[in-house]
Amino acid sequence: MRPLLLSAALTLALAMPLANAQDSLPDIGSSAGELLTPARQAEYGGMMLRELRNYGYLLDDPMVTEWLQGIGARLGSNSAQPRQSYTFFMMKDRQINAFATLGGYIGVNAGLVLTAEREDEVAAVLSHEIAHVTQQHVLRGVERAQRDQIPILLGMLAAIVAAQQAGGNSSGDATMASIASGMGLMQQRQIDYTRSNESEADRLGIRTLARSGYDVDAMAGFFERMSASMRGNDGGYNVPDFLRTHPVNTTRISEAKLRAEQMKKDTVVLTTEVPGGVRRERVNPSDPALSEPLTRRLNLLLPPGMQVSVGQLSRGASGQFDWARERLRVLSATTPSELTREYQGLARSQKGGLSPAQRYGQALAQLNTGTGGAAGAARALAELNDADPENLWVALALGEAESRSGQAARANERFEQLLHQHPGSRPVALTYAQILNEQGGPAAGQRAQAMLRPMLSQSSNDPVFQQRFARASELAGDAHRASEAYAEAAFLSGRPEQALMQLQALKRQPGLDYITRARVDARIETITPSVLEMRRQGINDPELERR
Repeated sequence: MRPLLLSAALTLALAMPLANAQDSLPDIGSSAGELLTPARQAEYGGMMLRELRNYGYLLDDPMVTEWLQGIGARLGSNSAQPRQSYTFFMMKDRQINAFATLGGYIGVNAGLVLTAEREDEVAAVLSHEIAHVTQQHVLRGVERAQRDQIPILLGMLAAIVAAQQAGGNSSGDATMASIASGMGLMQQRQIDYTRSNESEADRLGIRTLARSGYDVDAMAGFFERMSASMRGNDGGYNVPDFLRTHPVNTTRISEAKLRAEQMKKDTVVLTTEVPGGVRRERVNPSDPALSEPLTRRLNLLLPPGMQVSVGQLSRGASGQFDWARERLRVLSATTPSELTREYQGLARSQKGGLSPAQRYGQALAQLNTGTGGAAGAARALAELNDADPENLWVALALGEAESRSGQAARANERFEQLLHQHPGSRPVALTYAQILNEQGGPAAGQRAQAMLRPMLSQSSNDPVFQQRFARASELAGDAHRASEAYAEAAFLSGRPEQALMQLQALKRQPGLDYITRARVDARIETITPSVLEMRRQGINDPELERR
């Protein structure tokens, strides 16, 4: 069993029906939305995300997260419910899978991106999952279950953690047994969406794909390629999890192709020259949802002829897919040696050798080997930066390599310039903060803290930000701020009991000002019910138990 089983169990335990799922959509007027309020759905989704992070299944990388969230936000704004809040996150697992759960939380495995050939295919899968959210497919399953079955989520967590605490050589087997028993409660029809749900998600998903300017052929193409791979590997081929939870057959692929062909008849292709190549996108000139007017005034300081709609600027592929895929290849690799063999295989299989994006990935792999590899990585990244000086993926990695190879002043100068060029950029600020924290010292801490402080109010659910802000505050000598941020990072990482203990200790510190004390009291009041409920379910933090 793969660790992904835990995410499926946590998500789908909420939707455990007591009878077989029905094959027809509920009647209009379904009360599914009354079973769990939007706030409660978001609460369950957030809890699942924190627990996945606690078990180390998430890949919290600023660049990858920004890229994925950018695609998802664009698709979400063009979906059937553009006001729905979505949270997109990346899993480390290299199995091909994606899933949606309550509250608009949508997860994507690194393996899916590594298997895709272009961003349009990733967008096709995300648009399909978004449709599951907008049509409340998970919630409809919950509606068919008894209301007192919802706490099974915490019950499963208790069983898993208890098995982990058993210790010895059998703890891993016990954990797998706990997960398997939880999965056994659901079985196939509880895991898989119904045929009608899948058809509905395909139909609405491809509309969202078209409205966002992506290639409508990508959905059928991706499913067809995966299905062909499965058929061509009889005997021992491990069926991708995505095909297990989203069954693909010839009828479904044909329907997706027909929908795509129909949409292409009603659209035209616009070709635009962009840095590094040409971008093509499909636009329906007669549908306002697919083509926003270019005459909309966005900036009163610009003449009418220079006004461009935000929607037009954010349509279609971002041009960052190749770089995101290679960064994921490096961050999801099991071992450095395995990653080295992977790039060697890519070099042999391609006539022209490694592409620039693949050379970027190879340099990242070298950078992650330690101080000895930083100098070589800096040289390789400098060559890529000279060829493409506007590439943020390369520029940030080059700054990291320079700092870790003993060129701290040069790296800091580069990051300061990037901050000026990309004001408010989360990846730039968090990467620079990480480098300053690594350099250490009060001055570095004060610079990092000053840089991150304006982002504080918007980063309450960002564990990477909280961790780096905490370390920067610690270096700067701001112990109270550091304690608060470390507590938030612990809470967001699925360790609410540790967060509560840190906040209670902070509250006892002398010299705590009134505003900070009020802020700490509010967080204690918020976190305490979660800790009490987890204790009631028998879930204890293993790190605290070992102490």
